[in-house]
Amino acid sequence: MDATNAAELWDRVVGTQPDPTSWLVASTGLIALAVVVFRTTWRISRNAITIAHEGGHGLVALLSGRRLDGIRLHSDTSGLTVSRGKPTGLGMILTAAAGYTAPSLLGVAGAWLLASNHITALLWGATALLVVMLVMIRNAYGVLTVVVTGGAFLLVSWLTGPEVQAAFAYAVVWFLLLGGVRPPFELQSKRRGGGAYDSDPDQLARLTGIPAGAWLLMFHTVSLCSLLAGGRWLMGM
Repeated sequence: MDATNAAELWDRVVGTQPDPTSWLVASTGLIALAVVVFRTTWRISRNAITIAHEGGHGLVALLSGRRLDGIRLHSDTSGLTVSRGKPTGLGMILTAAAGYTAPSLLGVAGAWLLASNHITALLWGATALLVVMLVMIRNAYGVLTVVVTGGAFLLVSWLTGPEVQAAFAYAVVWFLLLGGVRPPFELQSKRRGGGAYDSDPDQLARLTGIPAGAWLLMFHTVSLCSLLAGGRWLMGM
């Protein structure tokens, strides 16, 4: 690739795109809401939330100085991130807290980019994050899930026009914001039924002495506040 082509590619990625119509923003939000609400579509699409969840654990583990051994994604939409390092302390607390907050916080970051009309940058940034995550995947189903997801981002960002890119990007960000709300409620329901004995809130309770219910409340707060803030950005309010 010569310097001219590289410059054109860079301008394409970091440049701004036209504002989408309010109809597109609202309709993609309604589609994302339907995907999250209905059990059949949620069962499939929840894999994307699991990618963000485990990716959040992995990223914070690395940023806090821990060694990331690998990530596994399972067909039942569960996942596991394994890191090495001090078993207690701030780094471990942040790593454990990152999972349930990651989808919503990624949604807020995506909403900020879209509000700034950086649609292509969002698509390419998401692709880059998925490529980095792929290196750490340690099972076949996880590899398949990340490759399919990353491939969708790459194809849309490279082969489609501005309107399709905008529709895809807004649908993804709405899904992260709305989909980030449901898992804490699912976890709360499991805990009420006597399950999920070793969930992230339970690990955080052992690490900090703060009750698991308080951590669960924090996850609810982050997801709902993220939905409110991100939704306002997406709707241009």
